[in-house]
Amino acid sequence: EALEKAVENRKELNPLYADEVAKGMLNWALSKGATHYTHWFQPLNGKTAEKHDAFVGKPNEKGEILYDFKGNELIKGEPDASSFPSGGLRATFEARGYTVWDPASPAFVLSDEEGAVLYIPTAFCSFNGEALDGKTPLLRSEDYLNEAVIRLLPLIGLEAPKRVYSYAGAEQEYFLLESEDFLKRKDLVYTGRTLFGAAAPKGQELDDHYFGPIREKISSYMKEVNDALWKLGIPAKTEHNEVAPSQHELACIYAPSSLTADQNQLVMRLLKRIAKHHGMICLLGEKPFEGINGSGKH
Repeated sequence: EALEKAVENRKELNPLYADEVAKGMLNWALSKGATHYTHWFQPLNGKTAEKHDAFVGKPNEKGEILYDFKGNELIKGEPDASSFPSGGLRATFEARGYTVWDPASPAFVLSDEEGAVLYIPTAFCSFNGEALDGKTPLLRSEDYLNEAVIRLLPLIGLEAPKRVYSYAGAEQEYFLLESEDFLKRKDLVYTGRTLFGAAAPKGQELDDHYFGPIREKISSYMKEVNDALWKLGIPAKTEHNEVAPSQHELACIYAPSSLTADQNQLVMRLLKRIAKHHGMICLLGEKPFEGINGSGKH
């Protein structure tokens, strides 16, 4: 109940309940095969960041190592922030950065051949509260929007709710290339886009790729992507061929804006990872090829 109220009201979880929540998350993560956890955040470099810590506490009197995960480890972390961009907010030597758990974005377990890790979505800021990531400004904007709308509604004759939420649903466009073809183009390998060369003999003039039949190999890829996203609770809904040759789109059902931002980071990560399972490379750049449509996130 305390956790539900923290999520609903966008407030910090009472530390008195943090240990119980952490214990429940530990048991759940262990049941999924996880051995480590990470505070997952979005620094100002266009990517996500993570540092893995094991669920290991101090050895007992017999020298046995026991699984352990405490509430203070769940709520806050202190990764080194010296090498992350700050937009000129501070000098490089000021290394301290703090991750703060966002309980409104569900934790999840990601697995691969090497094992499984519990991911805890967080915001990332400095000691004085300066935003060092893309999520902190979004969370603050949601709070300001909530305050403004609650003030506005009574002025126009409407009853103000307890809380106002913004929702978003990101559609993700992407290109899929055969790995063999991709590796022949060093410009694509090094920059993610073509920098020279003749135009393709066929482009998108006939619009025959848009909403066209999905090839069997692409359909198999999309199925694996959907399965992976659904297991993480991400509601992947729509998939189709896009306008440009070899371009496709995935759309998820809309959700609260900060949650959608986290989910879209996972969508992009899994699109790229799973493409390799099928002998392909996924390009997410906004304009990989001249003369045909680029990829958006509208």
